Amino acid sequence: MKTRKKRRLSLTSKKAIAGYCFITPFLLGLLFFFLYPLMQSIVFSFNRLEVSSDGYQLIQVGLENYHRAFFVHPNFRRILVESITQMLTDVPLIIIFSFFAANLLNQKFRGRALARGIFFLPVILTSGIIIAMENSDLMINMMRSSFQQEAQSGTAGEMLRSLELRNLLYQTRIDPRFINYITGAIDRIYQIVIASGVQILIFLAGLQSIPPSLFEASNIEGATGWENFWKITFPMVSPLILVCTVYTIIDSFTKPTNRVMTMIRDVAFQQTNYGFSAALAWIYFVLILVILGIVIGIISKRVFYHE
Repeated sequence: MKTRKKRRLSLTSKKAIAGYCFITPFLLGLLFFFLYPLMQSIVFSFNRLEVSSDGYQLIQVGLENYHRAFFVHPNFRRILVESITQMLTDVPLIIIFSFFAANLLNQKFRGRALARGIFFLPVILTSGIIIAMENSDLMINMMRSSFQQEAQSGTAGEMLRSLELRNLLYQTRIDPRFINYITGAIDRIYQIVIASGVQILIFLAGLQSIPPSLFEASNIEGATGWENFWKITFPMVSPLILVCTVYTIIDSFTKPTNRVMTMIRDVAFQQTNYGFSAALAWIYFVLILVILGIVIGIISKRVFYHE
């Protein structure tokens, strides 16, 4: 009798199976823990929710919550536009700074591991536990007296330096809009550094994955460091620019200090208007999806994938 040979999986099939194993926890969490609240929020957005001693009651109002968000609420549209403008301003700065910092940290020098840890430290300091500690009365009472004077003097010093740079750039007759953008970035350098930790790690991993043989062959041909950057480094890391841009946009829209997020929480838990809060959240969610679709469509056309 002839024995059947076992069919071996190809490398592509093995990679596909590994990918499905990695995303299985996310799919299970989405199915069992997130899908029902997501559908329930859609229902809430078309109803007015009234809480009673027996539970809650839904009163159907149709599109009234959405109409109220766009045409009745005095601040939602303004805060939404401000949030989008802030995102358009911060995302390019964060991506450029992260890419520049990752290139510096990829060089060989003493104390490189310590320098990488210092750049990632702001991500740890802005975690949920640290923020909760900073918001507690104990931390406020202990640190307010010791740092209030230093913070005021530091802010005044930063403003003076920004004004000096602005006056210097105005003398060069550069476009005032560009000058305001640069000086605004300098004023927000602390926020930019804090928001760049994860992106630096992603870019650093991408830089270390570039085959050294490409640089060796380029150097043999007489290419300069500048040419190596634009012909090898930048194209090879371009897929990660898309990843970091998407991450930065989502992080900008969902961070706790975002005013739209704060408004949605206040409407839900302070005003106990869950239906209107759900409508605001879905408007915000759809807007983020549209912006992400536009950004992905634009950047993906210029992404280079090395096969």
